[in-house]
This record gives sequence, structure tokens and C-alpha cells, in this order.
Amino acid sequence: MGCYQSKKTRNPPGYEDPNLLASQTPFTVDEVEALYELYKKISTSIFNDGLIHKEEFQLALFRNRNKKNLFADRIFDLFDYKRNGVIEFGEFIRSLGTFHPNAPVADKISFTFRLYDLRHTGYIERDDLKEMVVEILHESELSFWEADAKGDGRIDRDEWGDFVSINPSLLKNMTLPYLKDIGKVFPSFEVHPEVED
Repeated sequence: MGCYQSKKTRNPPGYEDPNLLASQTPFTVDEVEALYELYKKISTSIFNDGLIHKEEFQLALFRNRNKKNLFADRIFDLFDYKRNGVIEFGEFIRSLGTFHPNAPVADKISFTFRLYDLRHTGYIERDDLKEMVVEILHESELSFWEADAKGDGRIDRDEWGDFVSINPSLLKNMTLPYLKDIGKVFPSFEVHPEVED
């Protein structure tokens, strides 16, 4: 008797069902499938293992895998939920969902708070943020002290939420309008159902 071998396709590491991801994010199933095509291109740009490494992430953002950028490093770290040094497909979609125009503002506030809480203390502390927040606040002509409503030299999640609600321009980078129409912006990623004969 011979062995029966299944023709079951093996998904790459970190792959998750598009239906599940669509149910947990603002994306439709078609958008998740289109973003999978983008994910595959990024995740095989340097290492051909189906996972996005930091160098590939840097390359996708800056067209240079060696450019050091605190903001990009922090974004990579937040996308890498499992903290295993790579971004898996599910992590990629859930994280990008935060930037979707239909994502709840509370999710955007939470993401930006974690972005600026460099030491994971539950606070945005002045000393940790000279490179990032001060620069962004300066661009917005706002100051750290305006956000530090309690005057204790650090900004907690509630203070950050209140401050952002008064200064919504701080979330402008948290919305990527083209994610709403991913198939129109990236027509090569448009998912076309296969026609069976």
C-alpha cells in the first residue's frame, strides 16, 4: 500500500487567514489579500523567508536598509507584537489597520502613546523623548509642558489622549488615506478571482 500525500498548500511562517484578519481590522478580505502581495514583496526583498526583517522594513521605508532612524525603529518594534525580531503577516495587517482612515481614534492614540513611551514605563517621559516628541511638538509649535497637564515631568496615557484631542494634528501621520482604497492605489495588488473553466 502506498502513502497518501496531501496536496495541502503550506503557508509561510506567520501567515494568517485573510478572513480572520479582515474581521479584526478595518480592511476588507480583498484589501488584506492585496496587502499580502505587498507583504510578500517586502518580506523577500533581502531575506527570502516570508518574514519582514528590520533591514527589509528600513528598505521599504527609506530605500536604504542601513539608514538609522529612531522613528522607524520604534514603528518596527510596535509592528513586531511578538518581539521576535521579525514582522509576521498578521502583525503587519493588524498594525497597518491602525493607520486606516476608518480605524478608531482611540487605537491611534494608543499606538502613538506606545510609540513615544520609549522605555515601556506607561509614561511618556521628557528625557526619553528629546529625539522624537520634542521634534514633533516643535513642528506643531506645541510644547512638552502643555501636554504634561499634571506638571510631574511625564505624560501618562490620559494626559496624552486629552492633549491629542485638543491638538489632532499630532495624529496626522497615523492615517494613511490610501489604505482605504488599496486596490486603486496599488492596482498591481488588486485581487482578481481565478476563473475556472
